[in-house]
Amino acid sequence: MTFQDDELSYALGKQGGTRKKLERASGAVVQYVGQVALFSGEKGLRRKAKEYMKWLFDQLEGPVYVNGWEDRDDCTVVDVPSECIGYVTGARRAALGNMEEEWGTLMFFMNKEAMNGGGKGRDRSARGGSEQLAIFGDKRSRRGAELKIMSAVETKSPGAFTRGVREKFSSDKGFATDRFILKDDELSYALGKEGATRKKLELASGTILQYVGHVAFLAGDLKERKRCKQFIDWLLAQRRGSVTVSDVQDRDDCTEMHIPENCKGWVTGNRGSELRRVEQATGTFMFMALDKHGEERLLIFSANAGSKTGDGGRMHAERMVNEMVQEKLRGDSRGRSDSRSRSRRRNSRKRSNSRRRRSPSRRRDSRSRSRR
Repeated sequence: MTFQDDELSYALGKQGGTRKKLERASGAVVQYVGQVALFSGEKGLRRKAKEYMKWLFDQLEGPVYVNGWEDRDDCTVVDVPSECIGYVTGARRAALGNMEEEWGTLMFFMNKEAMNGGGKGRDRSARGGSEQLAIFGDKRSRRGAELKIMSAVETKSPGAFTRGVREKFSSDKGFATDRFILKDDELSYALGKEGATRKKLELASGTILQYVGHVAFLAGDLKERKRCKQFIDWLLAQRRGSVTVSDVQDRDDCTEMHIPENCKGWVTGNRGSELRRVEQATGTFMFMALDKHGEERLLIFSANAGSKTGDGGRMHAERMVNEMVQEKLRGDSRGRSDSRSRSRRRNSRKRSNSRRRRSPSRRRDSRSRSRR
């Protein structure tokens, strides 16, 4: 496909973002050589890439509608309430663009009536005040993007996707979606600050995990979904005290570490802060649990086993924990104690500086009182 000068910059996008988006969504190799776009891959993938490129440019002319989208194997459509469209799209399409980049999809709103000259008003009223958001890509990526859209819409318009929804668990061994309902206190705990806990569980389990209102959606194959549900159950159980996980020898997603008694506080940190740091660095889910004999040990969970030297996964987390244990056993706690003492010194300096700033006025007041 040959581009004109102005077309090339549009097809490339900021820092090549549009090209990469088309490449990931279609599964074809998409590259620009001079003014020519090259599509490489199997015939079906090349066809998709060219179609996506055509729809991209069609949006410059006006509304786009994909006829027969229901019969395509690369398309999911979500009805977005009209009052949520701006929220989902974001300023200058930033929110939608971020979701495309995160999931490797192509997304745009379709409007059949407007494309045929009927106007937007008629199209929205025909479907109860909503517009169709088309998501193109592979099955897993589309589901991840769809659930993220649903979560955003539910935040803006509670009940849009969860009204009347019941819990469901599929026995399908392939890719499917389970859902269950969380209570208010459970949701906030399972979400974490800025969604950190949700992201941790999602990454460690290898499952797509999204909260739509109070409903947790788990998308993946049967093994992934079961793993993620178990992680959430263990997480929520920690609020009530010690958790017992009796047998992990037969699991392929767990590393068991026995921590010396005098090192446990050092390894976990204040309110689990050190474990959270390791989790974030390695994409794992970690906690202290009792075995069937009531003995406490550290469990590291992740679908990613990791490697002896690489970043991420259980082996990486195990190395980081071993380093903390060795540091404690050697008595070489300078790194952490120094940082703590430095922060204390900074705080003491701030207090002393504030006293100095206040002291002149106090001295003036005392002098004035003495004069009186």
